[in-house]
Amino acid sequence: MSAVSSRLPVFPWDKLEPYKATATAHPDGIVDLSVGTPVDPVPALIQEALVAAADSPGYPTVWGTTELRDALTGWCERRLGAVGFTHHNVLPVVGSKELVAWLPTQLGLGAGDKVAYPRLAYPTYEVGARLCGAEPVVYDDPAALDPSGLKLLWLNSPSNPTGRVLSKDELTRIVAWAREHGVLVFSDECYLELGWEAEPVSVLHPDVCGGSYDGIVAVHSLSKRSNLAGYRAAFIAGDEAVLGELLQIRKHGGMMTPAPVQAATVAALGDDRHVQEQRERYAARRAALRAALEAHGFRIEHSEASLYLWATRDEPCWDTVAHLAELGILVAPGDFYGVAGERFVRVAFTATDERVEAAVKRLGR
Repeated sequence: MSAVSSRLPVFPWDKLEPYKATATAHPDGIVDLSVGTPVDPVPALIQEALVAAADSPGYPTVWGTTELRDALTGWCERRLGAVGFTHHNVLPVVGSKELVAWLPTQLGLGAGDKVAYPRLAYPTYEVGARLCGAEPVVYDDPAALDPSGLKLLWLNSPSNPTGRVLSKDELTRIVAWAREHGVLVFSDECYLELGWEAEPVSVLHPDVCGGSYDGIVAVHSLSKRSNLAGYRAAFIAGDEAVLGELLQIRKHGGMMTPAPVQAATVAALGDDRHVQEQRERYAARRAALRAALEAHGFRIEHSEASLYLWATRDEPCWDTVAHLAELGILVAPGDFYGVAGERFVRVAFTATDERVEAAVKRLGR
């Protein structure tokens, strides 16, 4: 049996364990700003919807309930500006990371095919390419890529890790280029609700896609906007031909969102109030951490959206990680996201108010 794992890079977070031990040894405990996992409570109305659907003895469907598809199409039209969406334009998935990792395989890609993603990027884009034997390719500007053999183009706006936002004009140009060359675009928009100094735009907006969803799919998650990382609630939306093919494959694979989670997703997408409340929490934490980091000698680049500050002291990232670990603060080294990040760290502002306050105090000493 061949070891598929041999195709993959070392799991990056394992490298951080020694620094986590150092930070944990701080007398006042660790402030973990590395992974970026939500820490605030799941909103009550979502918990109530989950509990109300707890008596779900039968199998759920891969496509989801009619109520879920109604919620997905309605939210895409209301929040993203999509026009004329039907149930064929949406598909729930079991968390967005699963989708990213297995998408190239489900699209039938393999040796001789290329999968492109930003030079600084979420590592799972590369993992997805390697799992199916395709060639991973990085870019600064996708329109400068050689389109031959390029089957899948990942966009990520707002970016993880940098927080950079692609403008409407940039997105329009990239979508037009991809269509011209027959390249399928998947746009990871999981941080779209978290714009601070820029207003993120979806590829599904008519100003970007021209009112046609041919060749474009957007990826969305409720992990960050609604504190549902533990629920694995996400969905994709766009080209109905692509989604229809994925639906058939995922039916055979049994990739079903649990029925209680489907009900919780309906509740979450139907309420904007909890999203605004969570944004306000993150905005306060972001402002406090940014000011403290800058006073400590860091420079912040991009970071106009998402849940992270892309920070540098103009030194190797692991030196910065070690320095902060001595203060009891754990951050992610920039080279987790590509060689271009080797002098940066990614600082999440998903810790509790109390832990953020502790970090600010330590940075001020």
